[in-house]
Amino acid sequence: MTNVVLDLPYVPVPPGRGRIWPLLLGWYAPWLLRGRFGVRRTSFHGVERLRASLRSGHGVLLAPNHCREEDPFVVGLLCRRAGTAPYTMASRHIFEGGGLVPFLLTRAGAFSVHREGIDRAAVNTAIDLLEEGRRPLVLFGEGHIARTNDRLNLLQEGVSLIARTAARRRTKAGAPGGVLVHPVAIRYRILGDAAAALERPLSEIEERIGLRRDPSLGPGDRVRRIGSALFEEKEREILGGRGEGDFASRQGRLVEALLRPLEEEWTDGPAEGGIYGRVKRLRTLLLAGMIGGAVDDAERARRWRQLDAADLALRISLYPPEYLEDDPSPERLLETVERLEEDLTGTLRVHAALSAEATVGEAIPVDPGRTDRGGEDPLLAAVAADLRSLLGIADGNGTA
Repeated sequence: MTNVVLDLPYVPVPPGRGRIWPLLLGWYAPWLLRGRFGVRRTSFHGVERLRASLRSGHGVLLAPNHCREEDPFVVGLLCRRAGTAPYTMASRHIFEGGGLVPFLLTRAGAFSVHREGIDRAAVNTAIDLLEEGRRPLVLFGEGHIARTNDRLNLLQEGVSLIARTAARRRTKAGAPGGVLVHPVAIRYRILGDAAAALERPLSEIEERIGLRRDPSLGPGDRVRRIGSALFEEKEREILGGRGEGDFASRQGRLVEALLRPLEEEWTDGPAEGGIYGRVKRLRTLLLAGMIGGAVDDAERARRWRQLDAADLALRISLYPPEYLEDDPSPERLLETVERLEEDLTGTLRVHAALSAEATVGEAIPVDPGRTDRGGEDPLLAAVAADLRSLLGIADGNGTA
């Protein structure tokens, strides 16, 4: 799995503000999507909504779902259709180590955020860009790649914090418009023969974990059998044996067995924000002394083991219990196979040609002040509801 947690000192990466690079990269993005990610076809809907918000002088925040690594490039092409280029907040690990993608992202307007700490610089940069309103700001509210296009994870509070703060500043400065949030739904579909595309990775995973190929099983049954075998292995390793009950209850017990001991040592109880919020807080606390050099080698090694346990809990939680029930779509099977392969090998490969469709939702005006301090954030609730509607996810389902 891609290592998103680093114990190195953090150096913020600011966004490029020029207009020439985004223009040049707009021509290159389709080739990158095709060659690196297998996205052969793109389509965009609701672009006029974005154009209208930009023409009106509002600060515009785009809030897409985050299913795949290529999402920022799809949103970049969407913005190009609207005659603009976005600024995008992206996890710091993307910018570490050099390479073509971070080079291009920075010049296209991406900037780093240290999610395992309190990154006031990134938040202030995002607020400033949204207050200026010259180009749209892209925030992936789920905070991590879901790899489940039919499921929306909890949106993080940073989206509403940044949007409301920028709206207050624009009001105070007498700017001609406020702040608008446009949900952006990104949907991927397989082009061609899905069964043929899945054959190689399924066979390789079966061989890797010692499962004999059963010719009577179709792709769906093979994926379920692989997932069951790997899950039971983790239950034996962590709990000492196979759990009782349905997958959802067994999954919950396994996640709690990993997180609870860490939270008992490091926190005063589980954090808000679902499993991701809990893991994020643990990462922040564990990394604090490691980055500052305040721990010896033995303690550093112990904390890395704890970070690995928290990461495993998050990865286990990202397999939705209902995702492969009944007759799962080819896309759900591909997403599950990709996640299994990434968790087993730490690598990502292209197995199928894809199409990407991005739809801009109606603008949601941002109220500078939140009157209701308890319960669900109304702005996040509105964004999530629109994303579920645009993605075709039944209301009340598909959110973790």
